[in-house]
Amino acid sequence: MSSAPLPLPGSGDVAGQLFASHHGWLLTRLQARLRHLPDAQDLASETFVRVLAGQRPEQLAALREPRAFLTTVARRLLISFWRRRDLEQAWLEVLAQAPPAFAPSPEERAVLVETLAHVGQALEGLPLKARQAFLLSQLDGLGYQAIADQLAISQSTVRRYMAEGFRRIALALDRQQAGIALVPAPTPPSTSPSTSPSTPAPTSASRSASRSASAPTSMPARPRPSALG
Repeated sequence: MSSAPLPLPGSGDVAGQLFASHHGWLLTRLQARLRHLPDAQDLASETFVRVLAGQRPEQLAALREPRAFLTTVARRLLISFWRRRDLEQAWLEVLAQAPPAFAPSPEERAVLVETLAHVGQALEGLPLKARQAFLLSQLDGLGYQAIADQLAISQSTVRRYMAEGFRRIALALDRQQAGIALVPAPTPPSTSPSTSPSTPAPTSASRSASRSASAPTSMPARPRPSALG
């Protein structure tokens, strides 16, 4: 859906114009996907924070399709939101199967969920085949040769993928221990805002969550509506 370009910078506030012209529209779209107003409000606000922090006023004013650009940023935040929700839900299901004596405190639960989020983001940074190899090993218990056969790659490539996966997880846990927050997805460049990228495939974060919590089996990702399109 096309929208009018932003006014050129001058006496008016370009950021204020962006918010006033498109916040209600974006909030409506997010609420339709999430069906939960508080979450939609949070994501809409975060979208504008990311856009305004990553673009200079003249870049904002030059946007020919502000809504296409906002949709791209909001889609990435929405996918990150769903990933974290899947992690939390998978952990809660594992927790429900544990004996009461092993139930963690609310503080411990928050730390564990944060750890799963760090691990999930670390794995999402791997190339597709590297991520598949890591999950086949750690979740499905396949040996390196079986993984190599299934993915049509060499055993040495599987070893390299595994080493990179463990390295990324170690770095992610070090960042968590140091109190460094999860790194947000970068705001896309505004050179071609009218080009709307395809929706990324659903992540395997919930499977990673099950493994990280030492669950005997992995949890499938929850069905969800499509991302903003």
